[in-house]
Amino acid sequence: MLLPGLLYFLIYKYAPMWGVLIAFQDYQPFLGFFGSKWVGLKHFETFFTDASFWMLFKNTFILAVYNIVFFFPLPIIISLMLNEVRKEAFKRVVQTLIYIPHFVSWVVVVGISFLFFSTEGGIVNSMLTSVGHEPVKFLLSADWFRTMITSQVMWKETGWGTIIFLAALAGVDPGLYEAARIDGAGRWRQMWHITLPAIRSTIIVLLILRIGHFLDSGFEQIFLMVNPMNRNVGEVFDTYVYSTGISQGKFSYSTAVGMFKSVVGLVLVIVANRLAKRLGEDGIY
Repeated sequence: MLLPGLLYFLIYKYAPMWGVLIAFQDYQPFLGFFGSKWVGLKHFETFFTDASFWMLFKNTFILAVYNIVFFFPLPIIISLMLNEVRKEAFKRVVQTLIYIPHFVSWVVVVGISFLFFSTEGGIVNSMLTSVGHEPVKFLLSADWFRTMITSQVMWKETGWGTIIFLAALAGVDPGLYEAARIDGAGRWRQMWHITLPAIRSTIIVLLILRIGHFLDSGFEQIFLMVNPMNRNVGEVFDTYVYSTGISQGKFSYSTAVGMFKSVVGLVLVIVANRLAKRLGEDGIY
């Protein structure tokens, strides 16, 4: 039973890790991994001294903080709200409706955003002009870019994120709620003293895993939303890797950038896990 899962990780996760070798080479495809010239940390030094490094780091960091602060708590809040719904039919309908956006591709999500927020025929700007307000350039404005990106993530992934929390809530002993009601605890007291402690370990584990992807802003969404007017706040490590590695053929350099992201993610996971253990939680290992 373990074999399919092991094969998946071996083929798609561990085998490709040999590719990080080219971060330390001047990789030439026709020479291969072992025929290309070794240059050590040259590409890392070039990246860290590049004028765009701090711009990329700042943009990626701010988007990551937005996701942690605004997106991560949302599935927890929605799960707690759904847990309080007593009509199963209504609960299932709501769950289905909020799950659906997860299966919509980012191309479609960005297309919907264009339909709503475009200055030419966009629904939102049409409403603004109908009441005498000037059109707002949501899609071209650097000030609105991060808000748009975070809002899209919240709309698309919040419902899917509730699955794990609802599963954790399903395992809470109903007797605890009955005992709390007998003692006079209301809904808020039950949620604070029973529901939240019951899913605390799940929240901590998912937060640690989320921190591990702190610098992963998501290539497809950012790539589709970035344009010359908002590039100064929208260019992140993921899009930079594409533009340098694929468009310009700097395979070794872009691999070094990707490896930097991975190392930062690993360090953040280790730090967050140790902090969680010091606070009395189990962590992920």
